[in-house]
Amino acid sequence: MKVVAFNGSPRKNGNTSLLIERVFAPLREAGIETELVQVGGRNLHGCRACYQCFERKDGHCVFDDDTLNECVDKMREADGIILGSPTYFANMTAELKALIDRAGLVNVANGRFLQRKVGAAVVAVRRAGAVSTFDALNHFFQSTHMIIPGSSYWNLAVGREIGEVEGDEEGMATMENLGTNIAWLLEKLNG
Repeated sequence: MKVVAFNGSPRKNGNTSLLIERVFAPLREAGIETELVQVGGRNLHGCRACYQCFERKDGHCVFDDDTLNECVDKMREADGIILGSPTYFANMTAELKALIDRAGLVNVANGRFLQRKVGAAVVAVRRAGAVSTFDALNHFFQSTHMIIPGSSYWNLAVGREIGEVEGDEEGMATMENLGTNIAWLLEKLNG
């Protein structure tokens, strides 16, 4: 089994990455393979509504000038998907939004390959807006027919400076519980 996480933060080793790694710890203990894919700060443009994915039906976006198709391939191969983002003006980063808009449309155009995979959102926040971000990410999972595990609270942690989220004990415990719940769910679905 494999879980792939997409880090929407432009800070490669920032708070969002730290949260994802905390979710990964129980997954690795359960023998589940993990992979972290950096999308924040990379060249990833939004959907152009050309609908060529419906015409071609080759499992990819017609535009291959960025990292989207590589990400789609990783989503297709994974049993679980984590989307992680810092909170930017009460929502996810532009790169993560581009990923879910385009991957979501490619998914619909190609037989809903994300259906019944496990999906979880992870959000870093300085002060406010995390619930809006968490909600927007969960809409992607719901609209693609994915299964969303819960945790002990909403999957967010507070911190602005790199490493500051580690001081949010409840937030870090929520991430660990999320990883434990993802591992349990994947075992049940694949057992």
